Amino acid sequence: MAISYDEVQVGTELPAQSFPVTRATLVRYAGASGDFNPIHWNEKFALEVGLPDVIAHGMFTMAEAARVVTDWVGDPSAVVEYGVRFTRPVTVPNDDAGSVIEVTGKVAALLEDNKVRVDLTATFEGQKVLGMSRAVVRLA
Repeated sequence: MAISYDEVQVGTELPAQSFPVTRATLVRYAGASGDFNPIHWNEKFALEVGLPDVIAHGMFTMAEAARVVTDWVGDPSAVVEYGVRFTRPVTVPNDDAGSVIEVTGKVAALLEDNKVRVDLTATFEGQKVLGMSRAVVRLA
């Protein structure tokens, strides 16, 4: 069932989600995206360029955050705008546990034409990894 514009108000919270990411996840994402930058899979290279470890692709992190919105609205095509600023990398250790990206969202503004602005908070180890993470969504 589609979410109606009349059902939401400023402050409406979207269901929070957790997204695990392992080195295997990064390899699969690299294959799908074509982004084979070694900072996303080669620990030696990542350390040589000054990173603390292999890091998740920024676009992967951005996409996982967007899933909170698309899962809530039920229709990915309802997202008419989406943007973020990358503020901190998500490091991914070479173990079976990997890392976890936590994402919350809430309706921050009611706009014209049945649209709402959703502000997202994406964190890793308690610190924000995306800044100004906002989506504009057209509701039913």
